[in-house]
Amino acid sequence: MLTYEQKRQLITTDVANIPVLRQCELLGISLSTYYYKNAQPNADMERLMNLLDQHFTEHPHEGKIKRARWLSSKVGYVVGRKLVATLMKKMGLETVYPKPNTSGANKKHAIYPYLLGDKVITAPNQVWSADITYIPLLGSHVYLVAIVDWYSRYVIEWSLSNTLEASFCVAALQDALSKGKCDIFNTDQGSQFTSEEGIQTLVSAGINISMDGKGRYLDNIFVERLWRSVKQECVYLNDFTSIAEVQAALKKYFKYYNIIRLHQALDYRTPAMVHYEN
Repeated sequence: MLTYEQKRQLITTDVANIPVLRQCELLGISLSTYYYKNAQPNADMERLMNLLDQHFTEHPHEGKIKRARWLSSKVGYVVGRKLVATLMKKMGLETVYPKPNTSGANKKHAIYPYLLGDKVITAPNQVWSADITYIPLLGSHVYLVAIVDWYSRYVIEWSLSNTLEASFCVAALQDALSKGKCDIFNTDQGSQFTSEEGIQTLVSAGINISMDGKGRYLDNIFVERLWRSVKQECVYLNDFTSIAEVQAALKKYFKYYNIIRLHQALDYRTPAMVHYEN
């Protein structure tokens, strides 16, 4: 807060004659804050990410070289493999491999085994899965997390964020647990799901933790199928300009998905019918 003398100095002195550094000192702000300008969205990069998202949704198994060549054919100039890798990391995407995982473990967090290989799922709330996907906006993007029941395909909870910080995933998990509880919670090994707060939330609730093998989307196949439905039946049909528009559209879609949309794998019943049948 400015002292009386500092306020008097600003009022009685032509601001233009006060050095910028002194102005910052009087206002209590840093020089970098004074010169900061909001970063403008890179329309070209956002276009590449939108195309990459659509390609990944249809072909999650293809490698970065094929993705780079496909993108190059779409935009009319050469897109390199390294740029594809950078964009995929920013979008939270990872090429998937329908084969045994042979990659080394990430030593930065505790690795939990995949518990669902031979698991027979016979009822709701035995297994929940969570995952994150990219949602394009006009000149920007947001991220969507969803928690899905494996048996019924019912979307227990979902949330949006403009960053990939773990906090919005943990908040969604906590909201889901306020509605019920599962025996096993399965995710990939992303930092959003291996954060200390996220792990502790599950441990405190007495839930068994299961993690996919790195790069194995088939380990979390039901959420991947949900993403395809969400993208093709909602996201790609709209040109969203704000997170509020995405929020409204997804609220409507998930209500439709859970309560109205018949699911072939559920013998043409809705997820809500199966989830609450008992």
